[in-house]
Amino acid sequence: MLDLFPYYLALIVAIVLLIMLANKIKVAYPILLVLAGLAISFVPSLPTVQIDPELIFVIFLPPLLYEAAWAISWKELWKWRRIVGSFAFLIVFLTSFAVAWVSSKFIPGFTLALGFLLGGIVSPPDAVSAGAILKFVKVPKRMESILAGESLLNDASSLIIFRFALIAVSTGRIVLADAVFSFSWMVLGGVIIGVVVAFVFFKLHKLLPGDANTDLVLTLVAPYSMYMVAESVHSSGVLSVVSGGLFLAQRRHLFLSATSRLRAVNVWESVSFILNGLVFMLIGLDLPQITADLDGVSLFSAVGYGLLITLVLVITRLLSAYAAIVVTMVARNFITVADASYPGTKGPFLLGWAGMRGVVSLAAALSIPVQLSNGVVFPQRNLILFITFVVILSTLVLQGLTLPYLIRQFNLPDTDHPLPAEEAYHQMYRKLAQVSLAYLQSQYATQVNEHPAFQQLVRKWEDSNQLLDDELQTSDHKQIYLQLLDQQRQWLREWNNAPATNEEVVRKHLLRLDLEEERIHFL
Repeated sequence: MLDLFPYYLALIVAIVLLIMLANKIKVAYPILLVLAGLAISFVPSLPTVQIDPELIFVIFLPPLLYEAAWAISWKELWKWRRIVGSFAFLIVFLTSFAVAWVSSKFIPGFTLALGFLLGGIVSPPDAVSAGAILKFVKVPKRMESILAGESLLNDASSLIIFRFALIAVSTGRIVLADAVFSFSWMVLGGVIIGVVVAFVFFKLHKLLPGDANTDLVLTLVAPYSMYMVAESVHSSGVLSVVSGGLFLAQRRHLFLSATSRLRAVNVWESVSFILNGLVFMLIGLDLPQITADLDGVSLFSAVGYGLLITLVLVITRLLSAYAAIVVTMVARNFITVADASYPGTKGPFLLGWAGMRGVVSLAAALSIPVQLSNGVVFPQRNLILFITFVVILSTLVLQGLTLPYLIRQFNLPDTDHPLPAEEAYHQMYRKLAQVSLAYLQSQYATQVNEHPAFQQLVRKWEDSNQLLDDELQTSDHKQIYLQLLDQQRQWLREWNNAPATNEEVVRKHLLRLDLEEERIHFL
């Protein structure tokens, strides 16, 4: 292990440099990392890296899902819940069925059960790749929310399909009643367990005397606890982490101090950065293990099968994106939908094209057992692994490199938030200054009259260097100012309930208030 330490250290340095290069040339970093890992895997003198699927599912997946759950807007997720649900569940099931049918018809030795197994593996798009691309190009907020919401849930639905298909291949049959009960328990049990565990952590934060360090440790432990508790009772660990993360994220201002929130943001961004970089580098590095034995299938044929499945995935997702719009247009006549206007053809195409696959697919493929319960070698395991690798590589390169170009060419307007983000920020700033001044004058009229700096505090909010003078540095005046910051947070959360409010702008103001409170504590 000590002999390999310099190698892994060099890998981390390489990951950092490659991500810096990706930011420089404005390319999604997962593409460069996979290609770099692929190139490194051909160097004969370097050690072979093998991915342990348990390492991905237990070590990497919970914190990445948890961080995504904290970052997403619950308001946007609920607003677009129908289309998010259709992409995360219905379209995943349809994609798995399409892959199962095509593979059983055109890949020799594939049964329908093996096809569903492959479909469950390759059906969920990867969130990190799309998120990395959206850093460099601007898309409407609704599209960003739909892609983020889908990525939170599609891993759960695909892994459920994977589990049932694995049982079907191993036993040769599926009992419908048992399958329905197991599916219900995986979904409902995962959500319930996640919320219960999250509530326990919420109470730990509230009741125990802690500080920023203990708060941070608890936030790091929480996702692993949610995942392992759910998996131990054969429920969905993914849904457990997602539901628990959403529960705590919505209540972050109730149990975390400003200092804890600021430190958590910095630490979690670093953790997510390292974990995402490692998993994509590992995809490329694992090629020797994947190509070790293709069960007598030629490399040319195996690549062809992989490209065939990739084509099926791309076409199915594009057709499903347009079908979702058609269903919405019909449903608006009977129910209230998030947006009843016709979205055009460009938006659905971009949603359909943003279907890059990632590490969850490879980890699922690697978790296929080498042998069945009766000792027989698992059929087509190595070919499934190779097809999965081809799908990941081809979707990352083809869709990942062309998606930014398509987004720029389509140039879709943000109909939900037509005001530019910077202008919306300053508009909310002015509104916050007005209500803050009114609050000071109504609640602390005497102090305002005696200390004009309080008026200066609100009127010159943009210039943080002029907010406080010596008159405000007494403990009483600091306390009034901190109460004002809490009141502003409450106003911001109330304003955020309005559908037209841009939550991204609200979060920027909440972060600014946390920074301001932190500064006050150090005066």
